[in-house]
Amino acid sequence: MKIHPSAVISPSARLADTVEVGPHAVIGGEAEIGAGCVIQAHAIIEGRVTMGVGNVVGYGAVIGAVPQDFAHSPEIASGVRIGDSNRIREYVTIHRGTKEGTETTVGSGCFLMVGCHLGHNVSLADHVIVTNNCLLAGYVDVGESAVLGGGSVFHQFMRIGRRAMIAGSSSFNKDIPPFVTANFRNLLVGLNVIGLRRGGFSPAARTEIKRAFKLVYRSGLRVGEALDQAVGSGWGPEATEFFDFIRASKRGTCTSNRLADTRPDAG
Repeated sequence: MKIHPSAVISPSARLADTVEVGPHAVIGGEAEIGAGCVIQAHAIIEGRVTMGVGNVVGYGAVIGAVPQDFAHSPEIASGVRIGDSNRIREYVTIHRGTKEGTETTVGSGCFLMVGCHLGHNVSLADHVIVTNNCLLAGYVDVGESAVLGGGSVFHQFMRIGRRAMIAGSSSFNKDIPPFVTANFRNLLVGLNVIGLRRGGFSPAARTEIKRAFKLVYRSGLRVGEALDQAVGSGWGPEATEFFDFIRASKRGTCTSNRLADTRPDAG
């Protein structure tokens, strides 16, 4: 174990033998940090934080701090759970869950860039990219391989679907379906075509997702009517996932404006 002499580590913290801890880092007594993790200078890990293997926590990052929620009280036991091989860059903040026994969770293979914030009870699936200065309020749920553009903000209790691509400097308080590109304020501008290609989606699957998008957002039907029309039409798994996400939305999903679709393959 390589620990700088100026680091402050509670005797009850559990660190694997191969953990590295930089100057002036602080690790609290309830932390559990897996093999190969690197905790860089001035990072703070406090509260009930469980971290898998191969993570890097950047300079000045704060993980496990008390949530910014008036309903939270100090005696509540909650935590943060982080998977494997995540890059958590400088000054990222990840707050712990706000209710008893709850957690803020980060999957594996995620990249959290400088200055982004995960509020209490946020959930990131695997391979999510959260770029600089994104702000996620409490209970935001982000699907696998979603990309959140720099400086974007997300309202509490909203969902972001798998393989969604969010443009920078955008803001949202409605759910963002899987496989789409979204920007501005609650606006869908088409499909994440490049992301789907890079993700290995077959041409047939991409075509069907495009048909599903057009049915919901281009047919002139109300969303509920489009979903009803989709029932029993023999859609494949990706289109079914798209419809099911929208059907399950409690906040409603973002809307689409045809005039925003400037790319020829936007959907």
